[in-house]
Amino acid sequence: MTALPSQADVADRDAPGCAALVRSFAWQDTPLGAIDTWDSVVRGTVEVLLASPVPMALVYGDDYVLIYNDAYADLIGPRHPEAMGRPAADVFGDLWRAPGVGPVIADVYRSGQSFLEAETPVSVARGAAGRIEQAFFTRGHSVVRDRHGTVVGVLTVAAETTQVTRRLQSLGELTAQLAGALTIDDVARVVLSYAMASFDVDHCVFAVDDGTAYRYVRRIRGEMLDEADERLPPVWKRTRPGVESPLSVAAESGRSSFQADGAPLAEVATDRHERRIRALAALPLRPPSLRGALTMGYRSAHAWPPAERALLNAAAELVGQAAERARRFEAQHGTAQLLQRSMLPEHLPELDTFRIAARYDVGVDGNAAGGDFYDAFELADGRLAMVLGDVAGHDVRAAAVMGQVRAALRALALTDPAPPSVLAGLDRLVGSLGAESRNNEIFVTVVYGVLDTDDGTITLASAGHPPPVLRRTGVAEERATAELVKVPPGAPLGLGGRWQTGQVRLEPGDSILMFSDGVVERRGRTLADGLDDLVTATARASSGDPRNLCALATAAVAGPTDDDVAVLAVERAVTMSRSATMQVAAEPTGPSRVRHWMSTRLREWGVPETVIGAAVLCTSELTTNALLHAGTPAQVHVDLSAERLLVSVADTGTRGSVTRAHTDALSSRGRGLGLIEELSDSWGTDPTVRGSTVWFEMLLRDSRPR
Repeated sequence: MTALPSQADVADRDAPGCAALVRSFAWQDTPLGAIDTWDSVVRGTVEVLLASPVPMALVYGDDYVLIYNDAYADLIGPRHPEAMGRPAADVFGDLWRAPGVGPVIADVYRSGQSFLEAETPVSVARGAAGRIEQAFFTRGHSVVRDRHGTVVGVLTVAAETTQVTRRLQSLGELTAQLAGALTIDDVARVVLSYAMASFDVDHCVFAVDDGTAYRYVRRIRGEMLDEADERLPPVWKRTRPGVESPLSVAAESGRSSFQADGAPLAEVATDRHERRIRALAALPLRPPSLRGALTMGYRSAHAWPPAERALLNAAAELVGQAAERARRFEAQHGTAQLLQRSMLPEHLPELDTFRIAARYDVGVDGNAAGGDFYDAFELADGRLAMVLGDVAGHDVRAAAVMGQVRAALRALALTDPAPPSVLAGLDRLVGSLGAESRNNEIFVTVVYGVLDTDDGTITLASAGHPPPVLRRTGVAEERATAELVKVPPGAPLGLGGRWQTGQVRLEPGDSILMFSDGVVERRGRTLADGLDDLVTATARASSGDPRNLCALATAAVAGPTDDDVAVLAVERAVTMSRSATMQVAAEPTGPSRVRHWMSTRLREWGVPETVIGAAVLCTSELTTNALLHAGTPAQVHVDLSAERLLVSVADTGTRGSVTRAHTDALSSRGRGLGLIEELSDSWGTDPTVRGSTVWFEMLLRDSRPR
């Protein structure tokens, strides 16, 4: 008798291997009979079965007696080893009678016709603990005949396709995620995350054309310094012009390449991570208006089977299309934002005892310029004019009308700053614009006020605009309060209305907040509900600092808005503040220079050491992020009052505003924004005409500078 072989790759289990079980089993008690009497074809089939690393099982005779190998034993889990030599119906019970299981094998056995079963989900036991997981298999059922040609059994070969199936499912998920990727940064985050999760690669690079070279971002397995952190803009680098690499070759030629083993990045490696890569796939991005590539690599040899290559090429096609859409969006978005912000004041007045801040956030569609606007400027007699308005619409026409209204308001206020006079002049302008364009649908609302900086009195008038919110600071141990300012309502501009004024006085510590209707209007909620939420949030603010109030106002009402948001806040300071500014060059020593400068300055001002330590740490993180992600010089501004320390870091890059993080969200270069949120009393981001500003505030509470 030919000895039955043992399987090379035997599962690590207490049960003996299937080859040993077959040799020792009492087959004489089954329809097969004693092992030395087996038909030669049946014996050969069993020998092949036991030697195969692929899950295989033979059911013999009318009772479907089961013989299987170690790979199949892994699939049936706890049913092994008792399943060996038993009728399949007894082994699998109700599962055997389920459609697609026993009936399929019975049909093959009776008809003598082999059958290839389409991919189906199967519950299998994984690992020593026998954890049940859903796997996918394609099964082939072949007729087994004895040497006389009689059908005696069915051989089932199960090819597991779980990995391929899951990768195909992940390709669908990639499509869905890319559909929501608006910018190239978004596309980079999605594709790098997909590569690491779906293909378990050690190294992945996403690159797009950038002038004469390419800019790229990497993700490296196991590295703390992750260059594509989910919460911050990716860290883009530039390839060296004229240096040929698998990435540039794929991008230029439009052809994929796959290297199974070797040193594909040895000649272009910039660090140890790239030198360790042995297997590399380079996939071109081939949309009409964009060149780029995606590479994935392993630190060990990898065969890149045909099915995987096809899947990678399909993923690259999707990524290329998404990158092209994102580039078009960024171009349109950038134009709209530049138009919008160029019509807003780049700098607000700096007064001794009044602090001013404003914020403008685009609505859902960032490709359209809106009509919201704000302004604040000093009048000839030293008073402060402040205005917030809204031109209906989200297009270039609305932005153009907004620019004309804002320019006219300044001219009128500098001639006669009285609110009724200014609104009357604007009313005539809007009426004239409507007549010239034959458009009776120009709808403009404005709230305008004049602040007397000597006594804090504000004279206000409203042309159909929501009234401002007044925040009164708490006296002694009392909490702050907030309410809507009582401003006589007036008609929107262009309708020939008449306007009356109201007055409110800012005491030291008080603040006033003007806002557009995008702050408080939400679908499915009344305007009154939105106003109540805004008033409540203003009263609960940690301080009346204008930047803090502007940041709170934009998030005071729950739910998304499809409108633009503009806010302007003014606070009357308790005492004059002290401030200092430092310009930081975009070089590695920048953060350390900021730490030294800031520590020295705060100690000169007598700030408590506990506050200094936390503030310097937060400022260093913000400076690092600004230099790293914007790639431009930064400006650090420190403002100290009796109540709080306010620090802002501004850049002139094009990254847009940083996504607001939660406390547990850490940046890719250390503790990041999560640290800012943990150590500060409030923080936020302000997009500007040429970049963005990130700021934080620390209340001094009972501490007072000397």
